[in-house]
Amino acid sequence: MTIPTIVGAGLAVIGAGIGIGMIGGKAMEAIARQPEAYGKIQTAMLIAAALIEGIGFAAIFAG
Repeated sequence: MTIPTIVGAGLAVIGAGIGIGMIGGKAMEAIARQPEAYGKIQTAMLIAAALIEGIGFAAIFAG
């Protein structure tokens, strides 16, 4: 692996981590505002987090 590839993979992982953290934080804010919508918010949060994680893994393995 070359240095730019390693740096790119690292940036992809950092970006995925930030994205998942933002999703979790915003989901908690939404649940605090509308507790009755917990199930729908949680489902949407998990799907979005899984998609971001998949993109992170794809970026790592593409390198």
